Amino acid sequence: MTLTDKTCVPCRGGTPPLTPDQAAAYRGEAPAWALTHDATRIERDFKFANFAEAIAFVNQVGVLAESEGHHPDIAFGWGYARLTLTTHTIKGLHENDFIMAAKIDRLA
Repeated sequence: MTLTDKTCVPCRGGTPPLTPDQAAAYRGEAPAWALTHDATRIERDFKFANFAEAIAFVNQVGVLAESEGHHPDIAFGWGYARLTLTTHTIKGLHENDFIMAAKIDRLA
């Protein structure tokens, strides 16, 4: 089963975050995403031809995030969007972050 076949599950405090090695293994299904902040976040920059394309993409990500119950941090403007995924309740990465990354990649 690939990450895009999975659905995010609620994550509560007390769940350990992924180790850097575990995160690197998950990254194999979302290779365009960079591990950052000592492997506690993943980030990806997207480029677009204009503001309208950037906001349309961000809106699609918003719909996906609501359906999955897992929300990225998003910065965007004319011709770009930067998405950051982390699981705040565990202060690190969870499988959910990689599920979202893989699904976002499908949108792009």
